[in-house]
Amino acid sequence: MNPRRGAVPRRPAQAHRRRIAALLLAAACAGLVLPAPFAAAQDLERERRLEAEIADMILDGEPVRLDADGHSFLAIHTEAEADDGARGAVIVMHGRGLHPDWPEVAGPLRTALPEHGWETLSLQMPVLEKGAKFYDYVPILPAAFSRIRAGIEFLRARGAHPVVLAAHSCSVHMAMAFVRRHGDAGFDGFIGIGMGATDYRQPMREPFPLAATSVPILDLFGGDDYPAVRRKAPARLAAILAAGNPRSAQRIVPGAGHFFRDMDEALAGAVAEWLATLPGGR
Repeated sequence: MNPRRGAVPRRPAQAHRRRIAALLLAAACAGLVLPAPFAAAQDLERERRLEAEIADMILDGEPVRLDADGHSFLAIHTEAEADDGARGAVIVMHGRGLHPDWPEVAGPLRTALPEHGWETLSLQMPVLEKGAKFYDYVPILPAAFSRIRAGIEFLRARGAHPVVLAAHSCSVHMAMAFVRRHGDAGFDGFIGIGMGATDYRQPMREPFPLAATSVPILDLFGGDDYPAVRRKAPARLAAILAAGNPRSAQRIVPGAGHFFRDMDEALAGAVAEWLATLPGGR
């Protein structure tokens, strides 16, 4: 049967991917934990291209290779600028479809925090093809779990304490899915930047497990952030307060958008100020 006039026939491979994505999304929304082969529907070829683009451009820090379920991925490690040792370590996780040295949020944080005495490890997070939306990413959230674990293990092996996760935008969903599945015993603090960002008519299926997270949390967003991020801020704060950690906080950076464009210093300053309240750093 010929396609109707004006219609663009969908390529079989693309149609297959869409069907698989729909099944995985339904499973994820139902709270099912999928085995690794299904959770690994990430675009590894695009990830390799992103790495090739930045490999020779990393000026601060050193690229390292970490392993996640047999897949070697890029991370950028930057040592703290402190004569008496690092105060702790921060794992930086970039936004959707980007890379660990992205010039907005991830890159500025990973290079600025060492100036405040914190070593950083910026991870390459799972990516999909360009143009993929929030609901496309929901099925591959579990693909981030082994990367987060690998980052924590790398820093613990160096003797880092405390170890704090700092996630931006889509990586907040990945980190919170990790907490929902594995708990928060492996790390010592969480920073969510631009928490709750999705896409138009693609609301979150369930709230973040903030009330069940025992480590201190910083909920950080811009005064001009996405509407959904700002609108849900009171609910996030209520959940954070319900968890009962006295060091948890919610902070707004006035005038900042979702990507903190041209506000690198304000972003890093807000994060460093909160990190200074954490116990246990050297």
